[in-house]
Amino acid sequence: MFVGLRLVYHRTALIATALAAMVSTGAAAAPDFKNTAIAFMQKHCYECHGGKAKKADLDLTKFKDATNILKEHKHWKNVLHQVNSGEMPPKKKQPQPTPSEITAFNAAIENAFATAERTAKPDPGRVTIRRLNRTEYRNTVRDLLMVDFDPTESFPADDIGYGFDNIGDVLTLSPLHFERYLEAAESIAARVILPDPPKPGVRYLAGRFLQPNNDKTPQDRFRVMDPKGTNATLTGPFAAAGDYLKLIPDGELLLRATLYAEPRGPSPVKVALFLQGPDLDEKSSAADIAPLMGLALPTMKPLKILKIYEITARAGKPQTIEFRIDRVPGINRAGLAIVRPPEGEEPPRLFVEHIFSEGPLDTRPAFQAAMIAGLAGKPEAERTRLVLTRLLTRGYRRPPTPRELETMTRVVTDTVAAGQKWEAGIQRCIVALLCSPKFLFRVELDSLPRFPGAHPIDEFQLASRLSYFLWSTMPDEELLTLAAQQQLTPKLDAQVRRMLKDPKAEALTKNFALQWLQLERLKTFAPDSKLFPGFDERLRRAMLRETELFFEEIVREDRSVLDLIDGDFTYVNDALIRHYGLSSAAQSARGRGSSAARSGEFTRVALTGKERSGLLTHASILTVTSNPTRTSPVKRGKWVLEQILGTPPPPPPPNIPELDQQKKLAGTLRQRMEQHRENPSCANCHKQMDALGFAFENYDAIGRFRAKTEEGAIDPSGTLPDGNSFQGPTELKAILKSKKELVVRNLAEKLLTYAIGRGLDYYDNRALNQICAQTAQADHKLSALVTAIVKSDPFRLRRGTELTKAIEGAD
Repeated sequence: MFVGLRLVYHRTALIATALAAMVSTGAAAAPDFKNTAIAFMQKHCYECHGGKAKKADLDLTKFKDATNILKEHKHWKNVLHQVNSGEMPPKKKQPQPTPSEITAFNAAIENAFATAERTAKPDPGRVTIRRLNRTEYRNTVRDLLMVDFDPTESFPADDIGYGFDNIGDVLTLSPLHFERYLEAAESIAARVILPDPPKPGVRYLAGRFLQPNNDKTPQDRFRVMDPKGTNATLTGPFAAAGDYLKLIPDGELLLRATLYAEPRGPSPVKVALFLQGPDLDEKSSAADIAPLMGLALPTMKPLKILKIYEITARAGKPQTIEFRIDRVPGINRAGLAIVRPPEGEEPPRLFVEHIFSEGPLDTRPAFQAAMIAGLAGKPEAERTRLVLTRLLTRGYRRPPTPRELETMTRVVTDTVAAGQKWEAGIQRCIVALLCSPKFLFRVELDSLPRFPGAHPIDEFQLASRLSYFLWSTMPDEELLTLAAQQQLTPKLDAQVRRMLKDPKAEALTKNFALQWLQLERLKTFAPDSKLFPGFDERLRRAMLRETELFFEEIVREDRSVLDLIDGDFTYVNDALIRHYGLSSAAQSARGRGSSAARSGEFTRVALTGKERSGLLTHASILTVTSNPTRTSPVKRGKWVLEQILGTPPPPPPPNIPELDQQKKLAGTLRQRMEQHRENPSCANCHKQMDALGFAFENYDAIGRFRAKTEEGAIDPSGTLPDGNSFQGPTELKAILKSKKELVVRNLAEKLLTYAIGRGLDYYDNRALNQICAQTAQADHKLSALVTAIVKSDPFRLRRGTELTKAIEGAD
């Protein structure tokens, strides 16, 4: 095999399918357990693990047939590991099994497992009730209450299980959690509901500070705008920055100006109040702008004229003009301009005291305003029922029961009866909701508790599983509506595609991919500053962002998951261009191109070679699999085995010192590794890890390419246990991609573990086989993998009473 092992837990769907085909079609019979496996063990194993001798507390003679092979999967996983790695039978025991005997033994066990899986009842496993982890809590509060701040900064860190922080068995609840949840609930409720909203804010900008200005601009109370002037600071138009006036895009406010005029002719004095910004949705035409005067006008385009006003005020008594702006995005500035008088008439002078804004006019928080939208005029009791029904449905991720609704309603009525405002009662309900186990935990009550067999979770539970899997947050309105209509299951395919296209799917990158790839370690990795002076926080962030953007494109563009191995594109900014030594000849950019990258922004580049293709040669991964002072072929090889192939090596033997601590070893790094492998306890595992790791030796400890070290030219060649040889990472990537069954199965295992929040067990193997087969049929598209997972038994079903009792009795 590719990695020299044949672990039951990691066998591929291809093998299982082939074995099943041999049994069903009557082709050349696969070796069976009784005639092949038992005969092998009698010859090579029983002497130490049978009868009176039970070394390692293992008695293989109790397995008379393949009846219990699934339940004893851990034993067989270990047996196959020992046999395939050559550790058992011991070298001193003769005769040693021949390669053909080992192959037949493997096939017999595989066939027994395949047969057992076909005949066993489906078992979707059991998911421990899950507390929302910190990320899920933060995102759920954001989407439930429309508040964007982090209330989890003081929360205890979440424990990790099976590589992820959303595993039910490790998401414990400590007394400190209770304290922090109550503090957070009170703080959040005070932010999203204001029983007494403040008055709208007013922001003034005096005329002398309006743009354009300079050090010669008069500092008088009123600033003169005179179209007959010779420079823009005098002729105008005058404008105030939108940021200073807080001209927010999602609120309603008043824009005002205080001024008076000095006419020079008989015509009325007219002034335009305008908005300016290149991203304005609506812009005034050239014909509408043509009558405006002022040398600064070209710098104010494009603009939108709000209204033309007649200025009747004269010296000593200015007037105020105003315009109500309602949700206008893209504003850079707001200003004034004189409208040209009739031909032959001198333009007037304008005296501007200030431009100012008032708003937002609705000072209630966004949630509070949205909460009562459309409820004006309704009786208080009805308003309470409607608001609480919606709030609890979204907070509990299911409709509330009549008793739950009645309890919360009483909170509001008691608050009002005590003389407080209705809004204060809703505020107290929010505190109660955020402290409720029904919010803090992903509760999945069984709607059919007496059903004997495996059966589906309900539609609201399915919506919740789906949203926390792909978005790390609560279901949105569309998912909840489909669940209420019992239409989510029939429309799962379309919902998966929709959700993967949504910006919230970035959570799959930040919360799944970074944990799967173990890149959280990059945030604290500290390479030796003397050896790597170019490594700084900016480069660290760029490394991480490159990998995030790469994975996000796999998701967004629904690419093949095999592109993770050698996708011919990446994302770079100026820091990574320098770090990688990329040149314009070595890249072709899409979008704004390499100039954008050199300005500090990230841009997508299509790679012309394979030196940086795929995840394995990202600086982020090369860095976290290194030591602070040098590369580590062992760490890099182990990372490939664990995170890409899903065939982790066993733990190292005790009392074996680290390579750098073995003083007797000498020579180059490769030579020292070869000497280290002379230890029989280290040889088998290092033979796999070292070959994989040395493929990336051309990349230093922070991922820079190099052709040689102080020890001489780098040799990135290697030979794998299955006989495949390679010269450098490009050829290794081709080999890895050819082993797509292993790569896809490993990713499916990781993604399924993350999706259902528990570690996988032997009874999940059938579902994994189906997931991998369905993904392969769809050219390994990521959406096909995700869809197969959300349609699988572990994701959609729950155990029935018969299976639960049988398993609990066995335990």
